[in-house]
Amino acid sequence: MLKQKVIEAIKKYNLIESGDTVIIGVSGGPDSICLLHILNSIKESLNFKIYVAHVNHMIRKEAEEETNYVQEFCKNIGVECFTKNVDVLKMAEQEKKGTEEMGRDIRYEFFDDIMKKSNANKIATAHNNNDKIETIIMNILRGSGLPGLKGIEPIRDGKYIRPLINIERTEIEDYCKKNRLNPKYDKSNNENNYTRNKIRNIIMPYIKEEFNPNIMKTLNRLSTVATEEDEYLNQITKQTYEEILIAEDLAPLTRGLSAKLTGGSSITIDLKKFNNLELVIKRRVILYTINELLGTTAGIEKINIDDIIKLCKNNIGNKYLSPMKNIRISIGKGKIIFEAEPELP
Repeated sequence: MLKQKVIEAIKKYNLIESGDTVIIGVSGGPDSICLLHILNSIKESLNFKIYVAHVNHMIRKEAEEETNYVQEFCKNIGVECFTKNVDVLKMAEQEKKGTEEMGRDIRYEFFDDIMKKSNANKIATAHNNNDKIETIIMNILRGSGLPGLKGIEPIRDGKYIRPLINIERTEIEDYCKKNRLNPKYDKSNNENNYTRNKIRNIIMPYIKEEFNPNIMKTLNRLSTVATEEDEYLNQITKQTYEEILIAEDLAPLTRGLSAKLTGGSSITIDLKKFNNLELVIKRRVILYTINELLGTTAGIEKINIDDIIKLCKNNIGNKYLSPMKNIRISIGKGKIIFEAEPELP
């Protein structure tokens, strides 16, 4: 029974605890409607509250109809629904971002806003097992390292939860039919304009037919192994960082679409101790340090990490690198200094 599998995932990964308040991201499609229906049916037995957040991206002509559907669905089951209309195409052009990236940024900022308004502590999204496997394949095609082989994790940052992560898309569709939920289907999912759609509609069916009909189970095993090994290496990285750390001067981070880094934060680590580390740990320590400083490693690529390692190894005079406009990394007097640079208006 699908509902029981969701409950098992909630307990296994500690996704929802008694007293939690959960914001559910609902688009109106099968996945999110299934998630909403199930969480609404178990909220009393597990003692948590739910709210719904829906964003109309104003891209497709069906978007308004989907918004009305979500609002009516929530009204019928007695769940408060927060909605927002945003012209994603226009904002993507203004911010010089891809449409998918812009839409995701807008959704998560809206989720965070609703969290504050409702005093919630969790955000539930409807990512399922197919999404996880598709993400793993995407990451492989991009040359991802070990973290990319984990795919989508059940919980991120202690607040973003995916209760459907072990559920396959066919199970979700069957659940919607059996419970007569009548979700809205995004026809653009059938168009192979995006990498994920190509993987979903072309690559996965081909692999199943020509190579491995159990590819979902195979890649889930790979994900499990990658997760266990990455967690171990993360522990080693954190321990190593603390051993070579000289000083931390960190200002509070602000997040969101309009957030600008004000600068002033810095982290200093011991150059000699860093140079004595194994290469794999060096790379992880650099990423860990940047994440501690900026709250993200987005935009940092392998070539940037390798350049930093070379800078530290050569250690000729006072040199520095700026792999991104908001960070400066310099060496001198036996130290490596990571500094947050202010973003210009």
